[in-house]
Amino acid sequence: MKTKHIVVNHILLLSLVLAACGGAATDTMMEKPTESAVMDKPTEEALMPHDTPLPDAMTEPTSEAMMESPAWYGASLTNVQTGSAFTINDLKGKVVLVETMAIWCSNCKRQQGQVRDLHALLGERDDFVSLGLDIDPNESAEALKSYVETNDFHWYYAVPSVDVVREIASLYGDQFLNPPSTPMLIIDRKGAAHPLPFGIKSADDLLKALQPFLDEAM
Repeated sequence: MKTKHIVVNHILLLSLVLAACGGAATDTMMEKPTESAVMDKPTEEALMPHDTPLPDAMTEPTSEAMMESPAWYGASLTNVQTGSAFTINDLKGKVVLVETMAIWCSNCKRQQGQVRDLHALLGERDDFVSLGLDIDPNESAEALKSYVETNDFHWYYAVPSVDVVREIASLYGDQFLNPPSTPMLIIDRKGAAHPLPFGIKSADDLLKALQPFLDEAM
């Protein structure tokens, strides 16, 4: 009986020791970080690398870079009526009316009749050029020359390269490869292109579209 009493006392003593240790551990685990530790954030200077330019120091693209001319403006074209070579860049400072066309296209012929009437409305102007680009690869410069002379279309006509035709379609849409839709665009004095609505446009419609660009100073 005495032995049993001693064992019970040892068990009670051991329980007290374990309880004391557990309490200490709990107190340690529950200890919260101090307010200064929580509020100690990295400074703004530390977050921003010293070699990162500030917004005021960042450079923007120049207007010249943004207005860079398309490659086809520099492509050599040959006026089928005179045999002289030229580029769109050569015409900078003028207003240029461009139509992609084909000899077989009846809508193109009707549209070019309206361009002829447009020239009659405008009279002789050194700052305005019309240009027909025959995009059919099966049509030659000789055939195009015969076509324009027969129809009394006395302005610039040329047969562009395949690369030029592809770039025009890429820049302004595949519809510029469909002559019956009479695709046309205006290139202003600064070289910016302005596609016109598809479909046959009257001489008055063309003059209305062109007038703001003709009135614009270089």
